[in-house]
Amino acid sequence: MNASSSDLVPPADPGRIVLLTTSHRVAPGLLSWPAWQALRTADAVLCADGAHPQLPYLREAGAAVAEASPSAQELVDACAGGRTVVVVATGEGEPALTDGLARLAGSGRVSMPELELLPASYDLPGARLLDLVQVMDRIRAECPWSSRQTHEGLAKYGIEEAYELVEAIEAGDREELREELGDVLLQVVFHSRIAEEHPDEPFSVDDVAGGIVAKLIHRHPHVFGDEKAETPEDVKEHWLRTKAEEKRRTSVTEGVPLGQPGLALAAKLASRARTAGLDVPLPRGEGVGYELLALAVRAEAAGVDPEAALRAAARTYRDAIRQTEGTAPGTAATAPEQERRTGPDTVEG
Repeated sequence: MNASSSDLVPPADPGRIVLLTTSHRVAPGLLSWPAWQALRTADAVLCADGAHPQLPYLREAGAAVAEASPSAQELVDACAGGRTVVVVATGEGEPALTDGLARLAGSGRVSMPELELLPASYDLPGARLLDLVQVMDRIRAECPWSSRQTHEGLAKYGIEEAYELVEAIEAGDREELREELGDVLLQVVFHSRIAEEHPDEPFSVDDVAGGIVAKLIHRHPHVFGDEKAETPEDVKEHWLRTKAEEKRRTSVTEGVPLGQPGLALAAKLASRARTAGLDVPLPRGEGVGYELLALAVRAEAAGVDPEAALRAAARTYRDAIRQTEGTAPGTAATAPEQERRTGPDTVEG
């Protein structure tokens, strides 16, 4: 039996395509070892974006990168004969090229090269915060509203966003919780960006983050140091002791913001006194204020957040009002009418 010529000649090696992806959130040049190996052993390295941030570092390392945007067929042809071509992907990830390769493979008429997707750098946890800082920089520079804002002008939004976050937590709405956390984070980044422009005492979001990192490490000696903490009470003891060392306060009431809601303020003062082992009789007086004070102190001693408890009761009251409105048509103002009375809210986020 005679073999045909096609049986005697091995098929040509279709080669290999390596699609190299990188993250713009990682410093250029910080690539994985497999990525550097692929770049150094490739027969050709291509990149469609001549301004790609990685190119200067790749060329400095000896990689000959050609600025080219081949079609799928051209890339397949370039790999013929067992050649390896590395494509340094642009920020969009080369969708047109990969779609074209998929169509060629699906046709069944082309001997396709091996295709490898090789992530050359990865986002670390928190990397998207870099995007937020960049977006905030641009908004601050180009938005007519944002460019004129001050710490004082934004203060009310910080309070509103904090309340909306608490409401999302209490409602158990995961999607709303994620969104409200973003709105609170926006306030931090916005204020930090404004602070960079102070003529005498500027600071940035990096200073803010650096400060809280240092504080957390110092107040967790059982995590970052040699101290031991077996219970939540031990942790609280470490926290209060290191906080006292940092602040050098002369009273346990120092640092308690008097502008917070009254029930929360009363509970916080009671907590400070109880933690310090102070036996302070409640002041005597007439009126609902002293009654509320006594209730807040009693709630705190029982481990109940009086603000949260009152909000829960108020929501029940709200439902009762709505139920009554439902049985007495025409007694409640419609939403547009209510807005005309009070004016629309203007809240970022």
